[in-house]
Amino acid sequence: MTSLNEKTVLITGASAGIGQACARKFAAEGARLILAARRVERLKELAAELTVETLLVELDIRDRKAVNKAIDDLPIAWKTIDILVNNAGLGRGFDKLHEGDPDGWEEMIDTNVKGLLYVSRAIIPLMVARGSGHVINIGSIAGHEVYPGGNVYCATKYAVDALTKGMRLDLVDTPVKVSTVDPGLVETEFSQVRFNGDKERARTVYEGYQPLTGDDVADAVVWIAGRPEHVQIAEVIIFPTAQASAMVTHKE
Repeated sequence: MTSLNEKTVLITGASAGIGQACARKFAAEGARLILAARRVERLKELAAELTVETLLVELDIRDRKAVNKAIDDLPIAWKTIDILVNNAGLGRGFDKLHEGDPDGWEEMIDTNVKGLLYVSRAIIPLMVARGSGHVINIGSIAGHEVYPGGNVYCATKYAVDALTKGMRLDLVDTPVKVSTVDPGLVETEFSQVRFNGDKERARTVYEGYQPLTGDDVADAVVWIAGRPEHVQIAEVIIFPTAQASAMVTHKE
């Protein structure tokens, strides 16, 4: 196993859910953390509970110029990013395609696809120049199976899957590793965001079975990051035990 102590890890969408859980798990391994998100107050609360060095970056990854500036403006001591966790992402709506909200489509595409591209484009060249690094993308089972009402969200996660594979092909002649972690049902703020703050509707998504937690996914991310230098975990799909596919879940 490769030690993560003193490794520099940049996590997007670190203010909640899987991103927040990844921050805590990497901190437990002694990593230094660059925590990026739009909600900087939440980042401050998170950093206050961690016992490792942290650098907070208020960032909307949909803004390409802001992404480039954020990376360019990193202090010299933080420029060596060993691990990038492309976690920021969201779903909007559950409508049929012909009844969908184009504003929601754009938000998903801009965050889940273009935002991941902007961050990756800014950071991967630094890894290539240094001759080391690891990109871990947070995908979804929605990137493997299309389900009713998933249409555009699934398309964005299929794009993440394709981009992950493309990165791996493009970086095969370098020491930089590329991985993806693709969860099924995880109880985070995701469903609240998807249903525009409808907490009751979001709650029903996770009733009748034990869903994954952000910690469950973060465990996999940290395990992947800690493999020996010659080992690249390409893809991990994680389900709750009660889930068998995107739309098959056993509820009591």
